[in-house]
Amino acid sequence: MREVPTTEFTRNFGRYREIVQREPVAVMSHGRPTGYFVSAVEYEELQHYKNLARQSFATRDLQREEVEAIAGGRMSSEHDHLNALMDTK
Repeated sequence: MREVPTTEFTRNFGRYREIVQREPVAVMSHGRPTGYFVSAVEYEELQHYKNLARQSFATRDLQREEVEAIAGGRMSSEHDHLNALMDTK
């Protein structure tokens, strides 16, 4: 990913508008990213995947095999300490 200072990005926006069609651009200020410039296609893909990650299902909408797989699932014992967070007192 190309990194560019904010002043350079502002002065040469047209140039980076073309570059971003090939690769994202990190806009930097004082050595830290203040934002990322990506193509419209990449942005739309990101939004699509964000929406997929937020999708939830009611058990009534799942196939029986899926419900059984979820119900039969067991967490690894390495996560047992998290059970204390679930206890209500």
